Amino acid sequence: MAKRAQMEQHPKPTLLSDFILGSQDGLVNVLGILLGLVAAHAAVQYIIIAGVAALAAESLAMAAVAYTSTMSRRKLFLSEIAREEREMREVPEMEREEVRVILRSWGYEGAEVEEMLTRIERKPKAWLDLMMAFELHLAPVSAEAPRQSAGVVGSATLIGHLVPLVPFFFLAYDTGLAATVSVVISGIALFLIGWYEAKVTSGSLVESATRMTIIGLGSGFAGFGIGIALQFLHL
Repeated sequence: MAKRAQMEQHPKPTLLSDFILGSQDGLVNVLGILLGLVAAHAAVQYIIIAGVAALAAESLAMAAVAYTSTMSRRKLFLSEIAREEREMREVPEMEREEVRVILRSWGYEGAEVEEMLTRIERKPKAWLDLMMAFELHLAPVSAEAPRQSAGVVGSATLIGHLVPLVPFFFLAYDTGLAATVSVVISGIALFLIGWYEAKVTSGSLVESATRMTIIGLGSGFAGFGIGIALQFLHL
């Protein structure tokens, strides 16, 4: 139990991917809905109602999915800790051989392998950490992670929805103009999300931001195309 508690104190999984997932998904989805309704010449009140309904439903849904998926990763991580601890007690030689394989993959040979193995065996927590990270390729998932992930994804989705929706409140008299402003500010928001991603991680700021913008707006305009098609078919 002490080992398990120590494992849970490891750094929390990054929330960057949760933020990007929520904000991009929320923005792109509602942009597609709004553009599709504008292309189909829907009345502005219906456009706003659809946008607000999508905002509420998807924000809650995305938060719930983030919570359950992160909780599943935590349960898997804890079950694998228990299994590794049991194998270290019951079949230690098999576990030692697995450590040898890892060490050889790092370039250790001969006596070096046995020397490193002996040092690792003296530190059970280090041994357990090594197996979790380099045999099973699992990262620690803290008890708080599901709630944090749900909060970040849900909030980011909500904010992402608001970006393309807000112009329709202020420019309700002209849905074409509202749609144009919506696309412009959505493109700016996507560019900033991509820029932030590259700044926090690595890579070209401009390339990452441009890629995020093109992918996001391209997906959003799919809704516009569907609206045109439905209007053409008189549906």
